[in-house]
Formats: sequence, structure tokens, C-alpha cells
Amino acid sequence: MADPIRQASAAKGEAAALRLPRTLVLVGLMGAGKSCIGRRLSDALGLPFVDADTEIEAAAGCTVQEIFERHGEAAFRDGERKVIERLLDGQPQILATGGGAFMDPRTRESIRRHATSLWLRADLDLLVKRTSRRNHRPLLNKGNPRQILGALIDTRYPVYGEADIVIDSVDGPVEKTVQRAVDAIAAFLSDHPSGQAAARSESKTHDTARKAGE
Repeated sequence: MADPIRQASAAKGEAAALRLPRTLVLVGLMGAGKSCIGRRLSDALGLPFVDADTEIEAAAGCTVQEIFERHGEAAFRDGERKVIERLLDGQPQILATGGGAFMDPRTRESIRRHATSLWLRADLDLLVKRTSRRNHRPLLNKGNPRQILGALIDTRYPVYGEADIVIDSVDGPVEKTVQRAVDAIAAFLSDHPSGQAAARSESKTHDTARKAGE
């Protein structure tokens, strides 16, 4: 069995050699591990970690759930877009976004132009397991969480597939996913030193996902 501490040290050593020219934006469904993996990547890459939802709450003076309840999802998405655009205008950082952020065409275009995107892909069972630990998810408070997450997978995964990098978030030591992320980022930067893919095709996206998941 691999030593988690050794894995973490190896990932950090490899990451230390990476120089991200643009912000790395983590996308994926709730429970995929964006905040957890983002903080580990922040430490490994020596870049600030920012959670978009935290920034939105600071700007609004209330929680994401309260914004949903008081003003509705449309108003939240509008504020979310503005906050993310502001964050992308700064220095390179690790930015974790909410599950619906990448679904907004204008937000997605801003990310494409100003950042490198990484989709943390997770299967339904893992998402259900992780999200069941807390009840602060507005979208999951409207019915059966498993059914809601399944519907979100059907709707959002094809769009998440447009991300520059795709890796699998797995159940187990977080170091495994961090290592997978570091390897995938290094491979992407080797092909795209500027941090921006000139063009993406469906076959290339699937190939990146396959290699990152091996």
C-alpha cells in the first residue's frame, strides 16, 4: 500500500516545479472535492486559494443559501458571475467555483479567456456520500438528493467536459487525487505553456480525461 505522506511529498515536489501563468479554476459538482483539493494544490503550487462562494457571501453579506432563498437562483448567478470575473482579473491563484458557475455561458467564456479550468469528475455514489455529511446545499434541499445529483450529472457533465483538464476525484486518500491533478496540470502546461488551450475537440477532451484517470 502506498504511503500517503510519501505521495503528498512527491506531489508537492513535482508541483513546486510548475509555474502556472494563469489562475487555475476548479469546476465540478458539489461534493467533488474542489475546496479540499484546491487547498492542497494551493499549498503545493505556492499560490493563494480562493473559494468563489466565500467571496460571494462576503460581497453579499449573507450566505449562499440565504441568497437563494431571498432572491432566487438567477440573482445568485448574476452576482456569482461578477465576483468570478473580478477574481480572474487578479494574479494567478487556485479558484474553487460553485457547481453551477461553469454552466453560465458568460462565466465559462471568462474562464476560458483568463484562466485554465480543471474539472474534478466524480461518480454519483461518491457525490451522494460526501454531500450527505452536511445540509447547506440549497439545490439538494428541494427533494431526494440522489435523484437531484443524478439529474445534475446528466445536465452538467457534458458542459464540464469543456474544461481544459479533466481528472477523476476518487474515494480514498486525498493525496491520490492531488497527485493526479499535479500530473494532469504538468501535462497540460507542457502542451500549452501559456496555460490556454488554442482549441479543444471532443476527442481531445476524452483523451485528456482518460490519461488523467489512469
